[in-house]
Amino acid sequence: MFKLCSILVAILLLLAAGTCWAKMVSDPDKATSIGDTLSLPQAKVLGKLSVEEAISARRSVRSFKEQDLTLFQISQLFWAAQGVTETAAWRRRAAPSAGALYPLEVYVLWRNMLWHYLPEIHSIELNRKGIAQDDLADASLGQSAIRQAPACFVISGFYSRTAAKYGKRAQRYVHIEVGHAAENLLLQTIALGLGGVTIGAFQDAEVKRLLNLSEDEAPLYVIPVGHKKTR
Repeated sequence: MFKLCSILVAILLLLAAGTCWAKMVSDPDKATSIGDTLSLPQAKVLGKLSVEEAISARRSVRSFKEQDLTLFQISQLFWAAQGVTETAAWRRRAAPSAGALYPLEVYVLWRNMLWHYLPEIHSIELNRKGIAQDDLADASLGQSAIRQAPACFVISGFYSRTAAKYGKRAQRYVHIEVGHAAENLLLQTIALGLGGVTIGAFQDAEVKRLLNLSEDEAPLYVIPVGHKKTR
């Protein structure tokens, strides 16, 4: 009995220690430990641009200024892609999802840190530190848009979440859904006066390794975002 209690105490101490390492931060640059969580500014639902104007203005942008994104811009882009837009029991999100199963995860590589979006609490958690845009560009066939952009969003998918209900059609549904989320994000870039481009050409295994994705988590899109460089 004493031995069992000692083991339980040791486990509790380890769990407590792990909890202490991760913390809430008020500024992304103050994040020091994996799991540190940053609450994002509340997303705005009224903008200066109409949906029609955003659709008309959307173009693929591959050249960016050396100008950082603000935390509000990062927040708004995450919200557009996968934010919770209904607080009823289903907690529906900005992009439609087959069966409301939500197989997508969204990350951003920003300021040499990889952040993972937590839609339910509109926050981001630190997943990795010390990753440069060049690292992701190298894994994406050396594409210059990724090297130049101040922030690169990555959308991944868990086919298993959708397959639990839809079986063999899951892959199709997940691929349709990532298109919904990506277009939302791109239209939001226009509304914010930014630009971006969707990239599907990358080495899956290398992106998974770089971003430390789960074994059954597939990278689907890389979306560099920034201020458009004008000639």
